[in-house]
Amino acid sequence: MRHLLVINPNTSDSVTALLRTHMLQASAPDVAVHTTTARFGARYISSEASYAIAAHATLDAWAAWQAEGGPAPDAVLIGCFGDPGLLALRECSPAPVTGLAEAAFFEAAQHGRFAVVTGGAAWKPMLQRLAQSLGYADSLVHIHTVEATGAELAADPVAALALLATACRTVAEQYDVQAVILGGAGLAGMAAQLQSQVPVPVIDSVLAGIRQAQAAPAAGAGPAALDGAWTGLSPELMALATR
Repeated sequence: MRHLLVINPNTSDSVTALLRTHMLQASAPDVAVHTTTARFGARYISSEASYAIAAHATLDAWAAWQAEGGPAPDAVLIGCFGDPGLLALRECSPAPVTGLAEAAFFEAAQHGRFAVVTGGAAWKPMLQRLAQSLGYADSLVHIHTVEATGAELAADPVAALALLATACRTVAEQYDVQAVILGGAGLAGMAAQLQSQVPVPVIDSVLAGIRQAQAAPAAGAGPAALDGAWTGLSPELMALATR
């Protein structure tokens, strides 16, 4: 049995439950899905400040999972389209780490040039920086953000589907892309519902995440030693720094 740990970097238990539902539906029979929620931070990440805090919360959630004796994961998935803390957690974890955005970028790039549709205007520069850091700047042609946040879209799925279908179709036609990513944990499952209205493949970031996490290689021997000079953090993170 392989163990997948999904970390929700925001503090919304409802988002964690949504992630878990879709992960269980899409995971292989030999994969045990475990979820954990950030212990502090924003209920929904929609600003630079909350994104920075979420990166810290992601590391803290992973350290707390270890300290509480949870099963050692064979892969770790950051359950946020934006992957806060991705590179830092990858530095700390012996298991492979990916995030919803990185996984979706990878899948979309297999089709060619791609665009992103997501909720919340503040996400555009954050996703542009992430794409640049992960090597997808040339493939990512456009990021379209609707005014409503992912949480607001998830709260009214009927209205959200109409809005997002129009956005995905417009982006596909206007920017001549070969795929569109529908990005956001709160939008899980919507890509399949609007695919018939969009002329190119629509990538569900949550399903891309589970596929990439399941395909990850076996965990290595262990992460590199950390600098150990941290102060004022949670006991679990302090233990991580001084191991």
